[in-house]
Amino acid sequence: MGYGVTPDNASCVLAQSSPSVAAAHYRAQDDCWQPLLKHLLGTADWAKRFAEKLGLGMLGELLGLLHDLGKYSQVFQAYLKSAVGKLVPDVDEDWVDAVQLKGKIDHSSAGAQYVWQVLGQGHGRLGALVGQLSALCIASHHSGLINTLSPTGKDDFIARMRKDDGKTHLSEALESADRDILERCEALLADPALLEQVDAVIKRIEQRNPGQADAPRFQQFGLLVRFMFSCLVAGDRIDTADFENPDDADLRPAGQYEHWTVLIQRLESHLAGLPVRYPIDTLRQSISLDCLHAASNEKGIFTLTVPTGGGKTLASLRFALHHAQERKLDRIVYVVPFTAIIDQNARVARAVLEPDATVDDGLVVLEHHGNLAPERDQGREKLLAADWDAPVVYTTMVQFLEALFGAGTRGARRMHQLANAVLVFDEVQTIPIRCVHLFNNALNFLVEQCNSSVVLCTATQPLLDRVDTARGAVKLSDGHSLIPDVGQLFDQLRRVEVHDACKAQGWAADEIANLILREFHDKGNCLLITNTKSAAKKLYELVVSVAGQDVVHHLSTDMCPAHRRAELDKVKTKLEAGVPVICVSTQLIEAGVDIDFWVVVRYLAGLDSIAQAAGRCNRNGKIRRGHLYIVNPRDENLGMLPDIEEGKKQARRVLADYLDDPARYDNDRLGPKALEDYYRYYFFQRRQEMSYPTSVDVDTSLLDLLALNPTAVSAYLGDNGRYPPYRFCQSFSTAARLFKAIDAPTEGIVVPYGEDGKALIAELCGASDRPFDKKLLKKAQQYTVNVLPKVLKHLSDIEAFQTVGSGLGIHCLLQEHYSEKFGLSAHIVNSPEASVWT
Repeated sequence: MGYGVTPDNASCVLAQSSPSVAAAHYRAQDDCWQPLLKHLLGTADWAKRFAEKLGLGMLGELLGLLHDLGKYSQVFQAYLKSAVGKLVPDVDEDWVDAVQLKGKIDHSSAGAQYVWQVLGQGHGRLGALVGQLSALCIASHHSGLINTLSPTGKDDFIARMRKDDGKTHLSEALESADRDILERCEALLADPALLEQVDAVIKRIEQRNPGQADAPRFQQFGLLVRFMFSCLVAGDRIDTADFENPDDADLRPAGQYEHWTVLIQRLESHLAGLPVRYPIDTLRQSISLDCLHAASNEKGIFTLTVPTGGGKTLASLRFALHHAQERKLDRIVYVVPFTAIIDQNARVARAVLEPDATVDDGLVVLEHHGNLAPERDQGREKLLAADWDAPVVYTTMVQFLEALFGAGTRGARRMHQLANAVLVFDEVQTIPIRCVHLFNNALNFLVEQCNSSVVLCTATQPLLDRVDTARGAVKLSDGHSLIPDVGQLFDQLRRVEVHDACKAQGWAADEIANLILREFHDKGNCLLITNTKSAAKKLYELVVSVAGQDVVHHLSTDMCPAHRRAELDKVKTKLEAGVPVICVSTQLIEAGVDIDFWVVVRYLAGLDSIAQAAGRCNRNGKIRRGHLYIVNPRDENLGMLPDIEEGKKQARRVLADYLDDPARYDNDRLGPKALEDYYRYYFFQRRQEMSYPTSVDVDTSLLDLLALNPTAVSAYLGDNGRYPPYRFCQSFSTAARLFKAIDAPTEGIVVPYGEDGKALIAELCGASDRPFDKKLLKKAQQYTVNVLPKVLKHLSDIEAFQTVGSGLGIHCLLQEHYSEKFGLSAHIVNSPEASVWT
């Protein structure tokens, strides 16, 4: 029966041992219950708002109204009241052992069964499709999307829909539910527009993926399920959080951002004030103007192909802001490969778009990645990052891929924010090779179905439009290039003479050191970029033994960001002052680092990496030509780095082709034609890896699991003599569990770099018995080194760090394991000093 509770008169019911209304949540701070009616209506409102981006507002509302239907059961209400101490043993008959029952009371199946029973029967194929889509989202809203078929053909979906009523409590929930909820659900389910809205999206997917494009088409069907799942999960979590912490609602802009016109004015004012000191500055202005002129284009997938140093960061921001205003889009999402680039690019954007921090207060540019501080911060930054609730968001490729394919609900709840947006992919060539088809199909879905635009931004376009279309290629827009004549631009921006110095027998380490020293003495500075940290360390030691520590600097990811930044600042200062300097670095210096050497020596790697290295040479065009030497080290172990190994092989092939016919590549080893051949060779050799192959549960691929799922369907057919009776046959849960955006997730260790790092660790240890301050965690991010699991285990085994902070697990490195030259070390590199733990 209904209780007559409405959102207007019952946002909170004063707690009592047995409240007269069904409750969704309890808030201890003021002893209040959130009525279940209020929560269902609130979630429905959010989910409807998010789903409107696809024209599926009615479906979003339905999901919100039904997602917690099972909470109307007596057993769930008793569990909730017992869990918060409102029912006590030996006094209240309804008391249950909430600790033992945690996670065991099914409150998500009831709504799923209800909508499946209503739509799955008597409404034809379309009704069954909408019913299955709805049921999948509701049943999964705490676990992450469930399998429909398991990889072995087991029908997990129908098993869930047939789960015993005594466990799902559907009948009881329908008897006890508020009439307001049931009547609105009945009205939605009876309205033909509900099915028509979904049918329109399904037909758009089919029309955009005709013929033999079965894998792209069915992956997009799966992405439609995940999108609606995202709308529901985000709505549920937001409504719950705003009840549990009422102040959160005031911190949420909820899409009410600074107007694009204001942000455009700030950017244009900044651009107008940039000085023109070198000829390259004029070219940068031209590139920026091209991006401005292209901003009026219809939505689509675009390329911004600009040589390194051409000003892509501000040019792409100019396009994105004007395009968002022109096409009435909600936000701009920058997706970058590395956290170091986020730090730099977000800092640039924040300085331009938030000139008055006291007024904007961080509400324009949101920086989100998986490093220490953002994940453990409990303030507004984490609140906004949970849903990418800002007009300009900077995040990593890892976080982007997790939103689309990751397990659980944390990443998935952000997917809906990728709709009605400008998505800018910086250094898009770094997309993991195994994710290519999944990524391509997702981009097409976001543009074709979700009203978004995409910019693929790099100096080395990876030809994502030319891979196997039957498995998924990017569909570039007509006139996709934001730059009218890319070839001419590369000619104009050619500032480096490339020397292919590879030798048949390879280069010994001392020969490379001699080359560096010779060029250094001749030109006054030199940068060496290696493929591994061990090689960088070895060459540093060889060069520093001759040139001295005052001249030579070292950079690697074993150094924390504060350490790397300090070393880079020293190098930049010397370069600008004309002071002799040598830098030995890993690939970290290739992306997003504004530095300018006369000479660069690059270990042979993929041609894209070599082109990035060239961008650190004569970057500002101060001299007519800088010099880049490509060398192949004699002894290099890349066994754990197959991407670099294959890149070396295909780069060598292109470099050999160049020697045979330089005119074929317009006499440019790193020009667009050379890079086109490189990617053609590279992708051809690795085409079987692009569908994310796996053999963990069954020999298949994640593309198959998330699309047609042929192995599972075949197994089902063999067991049942017929095909599955529904549209969505994906193994969502299995694919999400197997998906990893990176091979080995890293974990951060706070290191004692310099006096500030030591003081920071002392403060973390001193505050370990209370919640960490936001500013303290933010600072810790700059003193954190990310290590692989095997390195963390070794450091743990030798007791090289201490873990502090209740429930947070922040690792703090001992002083004797951090080198001022090389960073974190698995060996003792310093004499032990007074313990920072005391």
